[in-house]
Amino acid sequence: MGNAIVEFDRIGKHFGASPVLKDVTLRVHEGEVIGVIGPSGAGKSTLLRVANQLERHQSGTLRIDGEAIETNAGSRKLALLRSKVGMVFQNFNLWPHLSALQNVATGPRIVLGLSIDEARQRALELLERVGLRQFRDKYPGQLSGGQQQRVAIARALAMRPRVMLFDEATSALDPALVGEVLEVMTQLAAERMTMLVVTHEMRFARQVAHQIVFMARGEILEQAPSKDFFAAPRHPEAQQFVSKALV
Repeated sequence: MGNAIVEFDRIGKHFGASPVLKDVTLRVHEGEVIGVIGPSGAGKSTLLRVANQLERHQSGTLRIDGEAIETNAGSRKLALLRSKVGMVFQNFNLWPHLSALQNVATGPRIVLGLSIDEARQRALELLERVGLRQFRDKYPGQLSGGQQQRVAIARALAMRPRVMLFDEATSALDPALVGEVLEVMTQLAAERMTMLVVTHEMRFARQVAHQIVFMARGEILEQAPSKDFFAAPRHPEAQQFVSKALV
């Protein structure tokens, strides 16, 4: 197992008086895929948003690639953090006024300082990788949901992140389009991309994730190798969740 790329050490987060994450400790190692599952309101998405500091934690320590991220980290440090942590959201979040190629090329050009030609070449390679090179000049409104999500994955990969975060990346898609996004994610896992994946796709989690984290009420109630977890979850709430999810 490689070095820990993401480390949550007793992370706490609350909104007002409501705790959302309670002393969460989790390590994501290089080349590892961790699937995060659990009921709605468990804190799964907040955990991912803390990892790239879209939400600031209020207690505990977050480390990315060995470096601690303080709760009051400044904009420069946050920009460096987010260049290492790619995130794919439920609803694509593409720039509607930019083509697929421009959506993918803009980050490397502005944040990483690549030339226009270098950023364009990287974007073309990544659109090829997700099967969309021929759609490079299309705008998001001209693409299906599955195609938009694959552009979003290419955009995140363009920053050459150390870890990829997926927050229910297929939940906004029609069932017929889910497979094309999961295929790209499966290929990334086969290439040993470090991934932290919040998902309700249990078959994907069982087949692709190395570890499963089961959350409820802001806590990790169980963590186990995927094969072991789905064969015999230990926690009663995990047992109930899996029995319903796999029906």
